[in-house]
Amino acid sequence: MRIMGLDFGSKTVGVAISDPLMITAQGIEIIRREKENKLRKTYARIEELIGEYEVGEIVLGYPKNMNNTIGERCEKTEAFKDDLERRTGLKVVLWDERLTTVAADRAMEMSGIKKGDRHEYVDEIAAVFILQGYLEYKRNGSEEPGKKNGKDSI
Repeated sequence: MRIMGLDFGSKTVGVAISDPLMITAQGIEIIRREKENKLRKTYARIEELIGEYEVGEIVLGYPKNMNNTIGERCEKTEAFKDDLERRTGLKVVLWDERLTTVAADRAMEMSGIKKGDRHEYVDEIAAVFILQGYLEYKRNGSEEPGKKNGKDSI
């Protein structure tokens, strides 16, 4: 079993997959769409990847505001999460993704990718950061994020 990490944006979804031992995350692609609300092909591609990589769980970046409030983007992410769970039958965990895009941009800068070319990769790399953070959290044996005493607290 593997875990899939997703960075859900208005017109793209960055996708990362864990290795079979669930130690590392690797970016695999960016799913692009022309309009924000046109998700049919996006869901179909995610379902294909779930089968191809034998995914058993999904972690989805949750774009909270820096002051920890929830805005319109979080509401759209929650709806995407609900649809993913319904379509795939898999558990989808929301993972705080604050600053993952900044971290992805810095990683690309340090690796020598030109500023103008970074937008091509940022969503995929952000998905890697989201998934890697979740894998490390799980490995440390901590309680699931967003839960306190077994109850949802997001």
